[in-house]
Amino acid sequence: MGKLKTIARRTFLIGSAAVVGGVAFGIYKVRQTAPNPLLDDLPQGATALTPYVRIDGQGVTLIAPRAEMGQGIHTTLAALVAEELDVAWDSIRVEHGPPGAAYYNRAAIEHNIPFADPDHGRAAEAMRGAMGVMAKLLPMQVTGGSSNVVDLFDRMRVAGAAARFALVAAAAQKLGLPAAQLKTDNGQVLAPDGRRLTYLELAPAAAAIELPANPPLKAREQWRYLGKSMPRVDMVAKCTGTATFGIDVRLPGMVFATVRMNQAMGAALLRFDATAAKAMRGVLKVVELPGGVAVVANNTWRAFQAAQAVQCDWAEPGYPASTTAMMEAIVASMTEKHRDSRLRDDGDVDKALAGGTVLEAEYRVPFLAHATMEPMNAVAWLHDGQLDIWAGVQNPTAARDLAAKAAGLDAAQVHVHVLLMGGGFGRRLESDYVVQAAQLALAMTGTPVKLTWRREEDMALDFYRPAAVARLRGTTTGKQAHALDVRVASLSPAESNLGRLGLPAFGPDTKIIEGAFDQPYGIANYRATAYRTPAGRPVSYARSVGNSYNGFFIESFIDELAAQAGDDPLSMRLALLTHEPSRKVLSAVASMSAWGQSMAAGRGRGVAFHLCRGVPVAQVVEITTTKESVKIDKVFVAVDVGAALDPRNLEAQVQSGVIFGLSAALYGEITFAKGAAEQSNFHDYPVLRMQQAPRIVVKVLESGGPIRGVGEIGVPPVAPALANAIFQATGKRIRELPLRKHIDFV
Repeated sequence: MGKLKTIARRTFLIGSAAVVGGVAFGIYKVRQTAPNPLLDDLPQGATALTPYVRIDGQGVTLIAPRAEMGQGIHTTLAALVAEELDVAWDSIRVEHGPPGAAYYNRAAIEHNIPFADPDHGRAAEAMRGAMGVMAKLLPMQVTGGSSNVVDLFDRMRVAGAAARFALVAAAAQKLGLPAAQLKTDNGQVLAPDGRRLTYLELAPAAAAIELPANPPLKAREQWRYLGKSMPRVDMVAKCTGTATFGIDVRLPGMVFATVRMNQAMGAALLRFDATAAKAMRGVLKVVELPGGVAVVANNTWRAFQAAQAVQCDWAEPGYPASTTAMMEAIVASMTEKHRDSRLRDDGDVDKALAGGTVLEAEYRVPFLAHATMEPMNAVAWLHDGQLDIWAGVQNPTAARDLAAKAAGLDAAQVHVHVLLMGGGFGRRLESDYVVQAAQLALAMTGTPVKLTWRREEDMALDFYRPAAVARLRGTTTGKQAHALDVRVASLSPAESNLGRLGLPAFGPDTKIIEGAFDQPYGIANYRATAYRTPAGRPVSYARSVGNSYNGFFIESFIDELAAQAGDDPLSMRLALLTHEPSRKVLSAVASMSAWGQSMAAGRGRGVAFHLCRGVPVAQVVEITTTKESVKIDKVFVAVDVGAALDPRNLEAQVQSGVIFGLSAALYGEITFAKGAAEQSNFHDYPVLRMQQAPRIVVKVLESGGPIRGVGEIGVPPVAPALANAIFQATGKRIRELPLRKHIDFV
């Protein structure tokens, strides 16, 4: 019960009421089925059998309620419905669903419980249930946390099966036959005598049939699409340049805008002089916004130029304004006053440390930008008493509600059209750019406004992944780790993000310590403590969040303990792991990389393991060193996702995570002066280039456990595996990212 005392105090179940953020909801509200949001704006002649299936004269459209930002989720979600609905793959269309309570993401919220993923005890399951209730009641329609497939694997298959049930029942009524005698095939219902009825002609009657809550689902051996590498539904459009991203939207009579904000995020604009900007060609209006100004012009380039001509007097931030001061604040928060949680406290760590030779180390990681290829943008049009918004967003319900507030409208008057996005990584969970577009639409009522940020604004106005500092102590007995004490301090992304949504931060922020307290290492004396640095510069979630730095801290230090014990680092991990799927991925990557075989002079390899979002992943990085530099040759990756729904896409996602993680490990660093970021574009915030990319070999294991997502899992192990390879090859232990501060790469 000790851990339960630290759990969110405003999220729990009492008798027949759910309490979320201080508001009580009866059990009826908890169990109530959310309305079908497709019915609110259904075209004439169309039928929406479930929130995930629309049938009209053009055929069957499958509704994917999660954002597509390159990860291929629309293809996998479409396969979930198509599998059970029994439609031909080449006949389907896929659209992003509108904001709606029916599309709440339970799995994304459950990730935040203060229990390890493999923990399925009563307390852990009770907490998951409570968080699921919160997700439904708020509701949170988010794309993130590798949660999409986890959340929708059953729901979307059930939706497809329920729609098929209704179509068959409608056909049975029309044909005068028992439903059991009918079959379906590629969008048609087939009668024993050869008669065929299309889903389109059956849809109106099917809409009147009550849907079953638990229709039977296909067994795995019956799958046509799931478990296979399917053609991506967005591939042709993206390859031919016809796909519509947020930045591609054009409307008749549209005007164009950009912003110039105080780059010390959160600090005010004291005064400004727009005289010169207003005199520039094409400028239509200058609008004051909280913390800055926007310029509206007849094209984007003219808006960009005019925004730079506005003379601004900026206020200074109320938080530490330099990199040095920010890092000092993080270190200073490592006190009992700022202790956020202690989610693991096995054995007697202090006694174990007192009885052996203690290895101590401090690790540091910097602030990181999301640095999406497509900068923030949105189109907003206030007309006829409603606000239409076109944008790539990862949290459409929040975008809708915040835009409505900015425009002085009810949420029902705001229509958010979610589009493809050129990268998200957590940045588009924030709605600041959507709110700005809504404010500009209010200032230009009746005229569509396209807001586009300059790359420099996009880099400067990011809600960065926070920096973090870890202090670790450990001892070994023989060739095994005997004690591990992990202390991690950082800003709270949950506190920062939820504050902008107008929500309280419930209890401890597990994001600070995730990836440190929940690793399945059977170290007898293991303690993990998180310290919350007082709120400073606004921060947010980024790809794998706390795992992205705690993986580096833990896996580098495990290697240090192996060196102290004189043990092979992979063998030590295998001996420590208590989770069988984790042992299997580590054994698999050892076999893939020929671990244990000697390497030529100047070459080295390093290993790392991590459990992220319930997915065990192990990586081995191979490098070649010279006196001047390091070249990354290969990365071997083994993962266990339970069941591989689309093997090729899974492999692509893991490779993507490795590249993302290597970019951060080698180069990622945001530094500050006077509260503003000193990096402005990819020339001083570089990412891995094609000629630097190593060969990445991926093996996907299927243990048959729960379905898991892989959008983030390639990120956490790659930095420590690379750092461990550098140590193995050179004897140089690097405890700070980015690595380029200590060694050159080619």
